[in-house]
Amino acid sequence: MKFSRRNDAKSEDMKISAQNMDNRNDVVPAYKSLRRNFRRHIKERIIESILFLAALFSVFITFAIVYMLVSESMVFFEHVSLREFLTDTQWTPLFDDAHYGILPLVSGTVVSSLVALAVALPLGTIIAIYLSEFAPFAVREIAKPFLELLGGIPTVVYGYFALLSVTPLLQYFFPDLPGFSLLSAGLVMGIMIIPYVSSMTEDAMRSVPMHLREGSYATGATRFQTAVKVVVPASMSGIAAAYILGISRAVGETMVVTIAAGMQPNLTWNPTEPAATITTYIVQVSLGDLPHGSIGYQTIFAAGLTLLLITLIFNILGHLLRKYYREVY
Repeated sequence: MKFSRRNDAKSEDMKISAQNMDNRNDVVPAYKSLRRNFRRHIKERIIESILFLAALFSVFITFAIVYMLVSESMVFFEHVSLREFLTDTQWTPLFDDAHYGILPLVSGTVVSSLVALAVALPLGTIIAIYLSEFAPFAVREIAKPFLELLGGIPTVVYGYFALLSVTPLLQYFFPDLPGFSLLSAGLVMGIMIIPYVSSMTEDAMRSVPMHLREGSYATGATRFQTAVKVVVPASMSGIAAAYILGISRAVGETMVVTIAAGMQPNLTWNPTEPAATITTYIVQVSLGDLPHGSIGYQTIFAAGLTLLLITLIFNILGHLLRKYYREVY
């Protein structure tokens, strides 16, 4: 009996020790898993903090730019009335008989942008339709990188191309065309903007679900009819965004119009005449010897604020268009 009780006690001790070992084996992996999850949580928090700071930094820079333009422009408008700024047809702030009407710069900006958009929007859309709906895979993979390569060429190169190549070519057809003109600058700006319009438009068209195309083909529509009447309307929100980007790019272009369009403010709606744009004037004054704080120096902030408001209006219109034409599949 004693021997049996002793064996029972030993077996009980062995069971208890085995349970303790099992509990210990369960605790160690759980601890390691908890520590691993904690480290992953910390890393995710760090990454989220970095991304948040990056987004906050961009917002801060935007507000800083707006504050700088508004504060400096308020100094300008203490000497020049808003009515004169918006209605005067002359812009001669650097002369003794100074006039501060922004209309000549706005007209040059609008005319050059319209010429550029008349080239970029239709050509960019046609190229996007071909690459998205008609081009073979091999052609698309070769053509699209070469097309986007145009967007990487420095704008100063486009400016000299407009001045030395496009302007003489236009003078062959229009002998009275001067050496500087909004037409030459606008045409080259349009060529420069084509990659932005075509790339975004093609991405928007390729995002249209395939079942829409298949449904169109099932009704007997051709590839062209499907592309124009199904794919383009379905991707209109993305196409509108591409157009707004092209407009903003044309309005804010600097070097092409500075080199090829001339730097003399001229209130004209004729693209064959030379004129200055808002960005051209800002470059002209920034490179000059005007003293800081003078009324002539403050004009670049008023012009910059005008350009910012024009771009903001186009961005708001683009947001409304995307919201109106947005399709959820």
